Amino acid sequence: MSRVNAVAQVFALIAGVLHVVFFMLESVLFRRPFVQRAFLVRPENADAVRTWAFNMGFYNLFLAAGVIAGVILLHTGDETVGRTLTLFGCAAMFLASIVLFASDPRVARLRSVALQGLAPLVVLLLTAV
Repeated sequence: MSRVNAVAQVFALIAGVLHVVFFMLESVLFRRPFVQRAFLVRPENADAVRTWAFNMGFYNLFLAAGVIAGVILLHTGDETVGRTLTLFGCAAMFLASIVLFASDPRVARLRSVALQGLAPLVVLLLTAV
């Protein structure tokens, strides 16, 4: 990936940072009304889905950690391991956005799908060319 332009690495870092934000929303701030509205959760259902959101937040954090560590390793360590971590994490992020869309294709979810999947898709496309 370091032989690919720096744009892919920047988009990988953007994807990583966004997934840290998702972690914060799902695992730390989920009880706040603005977060529940963002995830289209009615207040009366928030307690029922809080554990799932908490768990998903950590999935997002672990994906972010892998992608960010991968980019760091591209420059400071083993390039092969860095490339593998970065591409695997971005592929998982992008595929999860496809699953989100397939499970709930409402227009309200399109912004979430794009936010979750666009940066990782850019990374995958730039490394495929």
